[in-house]
Amino acid sequence: MSGASDTAWRVGTVVEAHPETPSARRIIIDVDGWPGNIAGQHLDVRLTAPDGYSATRSYSIASAGPGSRVDLAVDKLPDGEVSPFLVDDLMVGDMLEIHGPLGGWFVWEPDAAPDAAAERDGGGSVAASARPVQLIGGGSGVVPLVAMIRSHVAADDSTPFRLLYSVRTPDDVFFSDVLADDGGMPALRVDLIYTRRAPDGWPVTPARITREVVESSVFPASDNPRVYLCGSTTFVETVAEWLVDLGHDPRSIRTERFGGTS
Repeated sequence: MSGASDTAWRVGTVVEAHPETPSARRIIIDVDGWPGNIAGQHLDVRLTAPDGYSATRSYSIASAGPGSRVDLAVDKLPDGEVSPFLVDDLMVGDMLEIHGPLGGWFVWEPDAAPDAAAERDGGGSVAASARPVQLIGGGSGVVPLVAMIRSHVAADDSTPFRLLYSVRTPDDVFFSDVLADDGGMPALRVDLIYTRRAPDGWPVTPARITREVVESSVFPASDNPRVYLCGSTTFVETVAEWLVDLGHDPRSIRTERFGGTS
């Protein structure tokens, strides 16, 4: 499996495509020569028009590990060049140009090697798997975090995991099948925050995520968790500031954000 960026462009064939949310589509691609990927990595998709014009966009990978198939969830931006085609027009059997896997910072592996800067505790080196992992996602920012959860479950890893997921409505939850019942793992806890509409009988009134919600939902700073935070730029910057205010070491907070072009 590739643990670093791979510069090759490959051809992938769409083997599954179905709606994930009202505005997003889940796409599974079989990529010839795919070397496997680490949870948290991403890839580039390139579309080329008949006149030779091409557009490339990056998408987080929701799957991890060996094998030739990659799992994506693409949210459509109405003004985008690539995402509308992937969500509305792409068909099973279509071919796509794929570049990756890419990225080595926003990644998690079971029993990963310790990071000397972030893993020191009391003068000794602490294995990464000994530290709890806090995942925080907003909207489609949960996609790379799902890959981490899948990797965690597949390895039967005992690292304590928590996911705090902010989403507009129940219909907008990405990978609800993976997140149901805390992923079926006693070491995983999923906390959902609905900002516009909650399920019937939900005990909390829908509202934007707050500092107080973050404080009550995530591992405390005293547990020295590794934090992976992904979402829109505003969401990531706001939550990261709250985490630091709550005493979390900035070196232990890894962030990834998505912009408005897709």
